[in-house]
Amino acid sequence: MSAELEQPPKSLPPGLRMRAMTYTDLPKVNAIEQASYPFPWSDGVFRDCIRVGYFCRVLETRGELIGYALMSMGAGEAHVLNVCVRMDFRENGVGRYLVNMLIEHARSVLVTDMFLEVRPSNPSAIHLYETIGFRRVGLRKGYYQADPGREDAWVYKLTL
Repeated sequence: MSAELEQPPKSLPPGLRMRAMTYTDLPKVNAIEQASYPFPWSDGVFRDCIRVGYFCRVLETRGELIGYALMSMGAGEAHVLNVCVRMDFRENGVGRYLVNMLIEHARSVLVTDMFLEVRPSNPSAIHLYETIGFRRVGLRKGYYQADPGREDAWVYKLTL
């Protein structure tokens, strides 16, 4: 199944600006990450993603950082690493906008397949990915840290 980019929802905040993530963005990125996940990425993980040249983008509206998306690419495949939206900007199309931006970039560099992992306990993300066209293709047992123990990850794939 091939995914088609959708038009941005009319509910998106005004004045959106997408740009490359920089080290100076990390305090704001980390604040969003910490507020969003019980087991957030560390500052070092974000630094490493920037350092090795992954596709790392932030989304701003009127100078405020409201979300970010990171993706690695190689051998014709892309792997969505992290997509996150600030709490007060959720449920209005910002996450969809970020994922579609990743798809658009992957297509532009001739990637044929995109993959991602998602927690089964994250129905909002699952709904987003499935409505965009991702299909569940696998399971990674104990992939995520959880309280208590570990949580599996569902692996999703989108053919571009």
